Amino acid sequence: MKIGAMWRDALSSLVKPPVTQQYPFVRLNAPEHLRSMLHWDAEKCTGCGLCAKDCPAEAIDVIVVDKKAKQFVFEYQVDRCTFCAQCVVSCRQDALVMANDEWELAALNRKAFVVYYKNGLSDDAVAEVLGARAGAAEES
Repeated sequence: MKIGAMWRDALSSLVKPPVTQQYPFVRLNAPEHLRSMLHWDAEKCTGCGLCAKDCPAEAIDVIVVDKKAKQFVFEYQVDRCTFCAQCVVSCRQDALVMANDEWELAALNRKAFVVYYKNGLSDDAVAEVLGARAGAAEES
């Protein structure tokens, strides 16, 4: 590159407005078909586990507490998810949706990346189920 061409570009950029966006102060709308945070509709879910079985990143786990009462704990690990939407395609009940409005997923700790959706269960019951699962994993 010639030195004259470089100076011409440098001087012209001083008078032109910036090309970049002032994110996060100015936010643009996300594209309509953007795949971002996975949402679980507990009313539609039957606990079949097809979403967990078909997830290539193993980011989903469906823990069945009581199938007749439709009590499930849906564990979603955002940091493992590749946002391929295979789980959404696999779900026969349309219980999973990838919303395009939650795409800012940065966090400072790992706990923020593990999301538990629960259906009809208290926080204590969920902690008990997860504790029992962790104990069973240690035994095997």
